[in-house]
Amino acid sequence: MSRSPLTLAAAVTAAMPDAVVRRTRALGDDGDGRYDSAVVSLAGGETVVIRVATDAAADRALRDELRVLEALTPGIRSLLPFRVPRAHGRTTLGGATAGVVDFLDGYRVPTADLPPGGVAGAIGRAIAAVHDLPVAVAREEGFAVRGADTIRVELSRMVDRAAGTGHVDPVLRDRWRTALDDDLLWRFEPTVVFGGTAADCFLFEDDDEGPHLTGVLGWEGLSVGDPAADLAWTASAPDAAASVLDAYLLAATRAADPLLAERARLYAELEFADWLLHGVDADDDAVVRDAAALLGTLAETTRGLDLLPRTGGDVHAAVELLDRLPAHDTPRGDTSMQTDAYDPAELSAYLPENQDGETGPVETLPIDLAEWTAHGDDAERLRRG
Repeated sequence: MSRSPLTLAAAVTAAMPDAVVRRTRALGDDGDGRYDSAVVSLAGGETVVIRVATDAAADRALRDELRVLEALTPGIRSLLPFRVPRAHGRTTLGGATAGVVDFLDGYRVPTADLPPGGVAGAIGRAIAAVHDLPVAVAREEGFAVRGADTIRVELSRMVDRAAGTGHVDPVLRDRWRTALDDDLLWRFEPTVVFGGTAADCFLFEDDDEGPHLTGVLGWEGLSVGDPAADLAWTASAPDAAASVLDAYLLAATRAADPLLAERARLYAELEFADWLLHGVDADDDAVVRDAAALLGTLAETTRGLDLLPRTGGDVHAAVELLDRLPAHDTPRGDTSMQTDAYDPAELSAYLPENQDGETGPVETLPIDLAEWTAHGDDAERLRRG
């Protein structure tokens, strides 16, 4: 049963002994039901959010996020052109972690609804700002550090596991292995990363000049890793993908990474394998059947296509790949794409109802990959870095 805002407000005083609660209200849907949350106004004028995890995976993610927010010093925050929540304290409620952080006002734009242009560009620049943080920020705090070799090993193991289920066409398996074995693809500079993010982690406010980005949420996966992992989400934002990438490339100050888009596309494809393994690990036959059908379609539509065109690539080349994948709770800081963090209950939202009101198998849709190669201007831009 969900905890009431009054119960959550009482926990604020346990996490912040000097706090005096004035008002409280429900935050609304938070993490697809993974957290009980409330917005609490304090006597000192501050407004905070208290969140309590409702399952073990969410509890781990909340503890990770609090650790990151506690580690981000004022000096580090000053390097970012947006607000980051501060952690005010933590306690336990019914054996679960309860964390109190700043409430950041603003509206979010769902990933699938993200339009091209200014909002998408602001997100691209915000991601670039995080990637430009000193790597020592994460290393000194003991956050995960993954270079190309480590990531390749993790992804290779996932491909092998997926292939071992018998649901991955050998052509698709070889396509992935070829990419993982290509040394050129993995010559990137590790950066501070979210470990995976989405458009709804970015908060906006409107003024006379239009929307502007004011804050960023979703810090539980802060680590050092592949910057492409933070751009793969644009596969679910087909209209805005190019705007995000353009703004990101213009804002980034690091050495050029001409195959950034190709790695982002690979991560997008591997989401299918990740979804399959989730079904296997959860012993969910419906997920396994759906993932197998998707992988079969992917194999057919990519047959004969080169994942690594030497003329460059485009991050929105993978836009069709994730349109049908249910949202999942894979910890953002882990590029190994662990599958134990999925919530099987979420699958029901993607299953059509029959006449009796019960859910049935997902009908697999064809995947159109006709535009998987870079357009001329995009390819030239990526070659220049």
